[in-house]
Amino acid sequence: METRFETIDGRSTQFRLLLGVLVLLIIAGLWSTWVMYWEGLHVTGMNNRVPWGLQIIMAVFYVGLSAGSLVISSLYAIFGKKEYKPFARISVTLAILFLVAALLSIILDWGRPDRIFVPFQYFNPFSMFTINPFLYITYILICVVYLWAMFAERAKLIPVIATVAVVWAIGVHSGTGAIFGFVPRELYQSALSPPSFISAALSSGTAMMILVILALFRFTKRPLDEELLVRLGKLLGVFIFIVMYFIAVENTYRVYLPQSHHAGMYFLFGGIHSVVFWGGMIFVGMIIPVIILFNKRTGSSIPWIAFSSVLVVFGVLCERYLIVVPGQLAAPAIFPEWEITYSVIEEGAVTYTIGFLEIVQAVGILAIISFAFVLGLRFLKLLPTEARSLEA
Repeated sequence: METRFETIDGRSTQFRLLLGVLVLLIIAGLWSTWVMYWEGLHVTGMNNRVPWGLQIIMAVFYVGLSAGSLVISSLYAIFGKKEYKPFARISVTLAILFLVAALLSIILDWGRPDRIFVPFQYFNPFSMFTINPFLYITYILICVVYLWAMFAERAKLIPVIATVAVVWAIGVHSGTGAIFGFVPRELYQSALSPPSFISAALSSGTAMMILVILALFRFTKRPLDEELLVRLGKLLGVFIFIVMYFIAVENTYRVYLPQSHHAGMYFLFGGIHSVVFWGGMIFVGMIIPVIILFNKRTGSSIPWIAFSSVLVVFGVLCERYLIVVPGQLAAPAIFPEWEITYSVIEEGAVTYTIGFLEIVQAVGILAIISFAFVLGLRFLKLLPTEARSLEA
C-alpha cells in the first residue's frame, strides 16, 4: 500500500485564527518570563527549599513525551508494521518539538537563560547535569536525520537511524531519571528511577500520539482506520501495567527498608502529594484507563480510547509532579546524626504552590511548539492522505 503525504491548506479562517491564538499565548509566556527575569524567581511559587517548580515538572514530562512518541515510528521503521507508516513522520516531528519544549522549560527555570552555554564550557563526566545537555542535543540531531531519511524515502537507512534514535531516546530518559535517582535523598534516590521514567514515557507518549493522530485526521477529514487506534490502545494498556509494576516495587522497597520507612510513609500518606499519588496517578491515570482499554466494549470504542488516553497523560503528569516536588519538601539530612542549631534555610517540611506566572510561562512554551507543529503541517508533507490497516 503506497502512502502519500501532503501539506494542509493554510488559507482558511480557522487556521489563521489558531495561529493568532497561539501567538497571543506566546506573547503572554514571554511577558511572564520577562517579569521573572527582572524581579527574580521569588515572584513564583518557588523558594530556597523548593528551587524546582512547574517548569522542571514540565521539562521531565516533555522529555517523556519525546521519547515515548517514537514508539509509533518504531512500529513501522524497526518492527516492519507498514500500516503505521502514515504516523511515522508526525511521531518524529513531535519527538523533536517535545524535547525543544523540555529544553526551553529548563533554560527558563534557571532564572538566568543568558547562561545557556555554561554546561558546555565546564564539562564534568561525573555530573548528570553536564551529561544530559549533550544527550538532548544529540538526540535532536538524530531525530532530524531520521525525519530527513523518511522524507527522502531512504528505505535502507530508515531502520538503522530509527534504531539509533530509539536507543538514544532510552539513554536520554535514563539520564533524566538518573538526575533524580542518583541524588542521595530519601525520596529521590532509587536505582529504579531510570527504567521507571522510561516506562512512564512509553505510556504518556503513546497516549499523546493517539490523541494527536485522532485530532489531526478528524479536523482534516482524512480517512482513518479505527482498528489502528484500537491496537495502539491495547499497547497503551500494556505500558500502563509496566508503569504500575515499577511504581509498586519502588514504593514497597522504600517502605520496607528501616532507613527509608518514614520517608516512604510520608510520601504515600503524608499530605497533598499523597492525594495526587492515589487519586491522580493511580486511580485516574492507571486503574480507570486499564479498565477501559481491556474491556471488550470500551476497548474497541474510539471515544473511550481517546478518553483513557487523556487520563493516562494526566496521570503521568501527576507522576512527574510526584518525582520533582515531594523530595524537596522534607529537609535533607545534610549532617546525619548531627543537630543543626542555626541555618539560613528553613528547617522542617515546607510547602510549594504553583504560581500564576509559572502557569503562564508553561502555556507559552506549549504554544511555541504548537505553533511550530502547525507551521510544519502547513509547509512540510507530514500528514498522510489516509491511514488504513493492511487487513482492510
